[in-house]
Amino acid sequence: MNLAKLYLKDFWGLFFPKLCHTCGIPLLHQEYLICTTCIYQLPFTDYHLDDENKLVKQFWGKVHVKSAAAYLFFSKEGKVQNLMHQLKYNNHPEIGVELGKMYGKVLKKQQRYQSIDAIIPVPLHPSKQRKRGYNQSEQFALGLSESLSIPVLNHVLKRVKSSDSQIFMKRESRFYNMQSVFEATQNDKHLKSVLLVDDTITTGATLEACVLALEKAGIQDIHIAGIAFAS
Repeated sequence: MNLAKLYLKDFWGLFFPKLCHTCGIPLLHQEYLICTTCIYQLPFTDYHLDDENKLVKQFWGKVHVKSAAAYLFFSKEGKVQNLMHQLKYNNHPEIGVELGKMYGKVLKKQQRYQSIDAIIPVPLHPSKQRKRGYNQSEQFALGLSESLSIPVLNHVLKRVKSSDSQIFMKRESRFYNMQSVFEATQNDKHLKSVLLVDDTITTGATLEACVLALEKAGIQDIHIAGIAFAS
C-alpha cells in the first residue's frame, strides 16, 4: 500500500472506524476483527495439550472420540460471548474463519492433527442456513483448513431434520432431542480420520449425535474441535 492510500485509509477510519468485535474500540490499521489487547486477554483452554481434559471427559462412556479440544472458554457476559454473538447473529462469518486460522496454527504443532483426512463441520438445517446465510461451524472449518492444509467436506454429514430448542433442556433430554437429526453418507472416500468441528460446545449432545452418524457410515477415528467450550 502506497503512502497516499495509507493516508486515505486512516482518514476514512476517522469517520467510519472498524471496531473490535470483542470490546468495541476502534481497531488500529494493522489489526483485524479483534484488537491486540483482546487477543491477549482471550481465555484459551490449551485443551489440545491435555488428553484427559474436561471436554473429552464429557464423551467418556457415551461415544468414542480420539480427542476433543476447544480454542476458548465460554462464559456469559464475557469476551468470547461477544465474539460468538457477532459470528452467529450479526452476519460476521469472517470471525469464524479468523478464529479457525488462529486455532489451526496452534493445532498444527500437535502430531495427532497431522494425520487427519478431512474436516467436517456440524451442519445446520437447510432452512436455518438459508435464513442466516451461512453455517458458522463451516466458517470455522474453513479457517482451520487454511492453517492445517486439510480439506473441508460438507457433503459427508447432513442434518435431515430440525431439532427443538435445547436452551432449557438437561443433558439427557438434549441427547434424545438430537437422535435421528443427522445422517452421514457411506464412507466411499475411505476416510480414516476426521476432525468434527462445532462453534460453541455445551453438553456435547449435538456432537454425540454426529459421531454416531459418522460411525454408522464407517468412519471410526473421530477428533472433535470447537471454537468455545461452556464448561
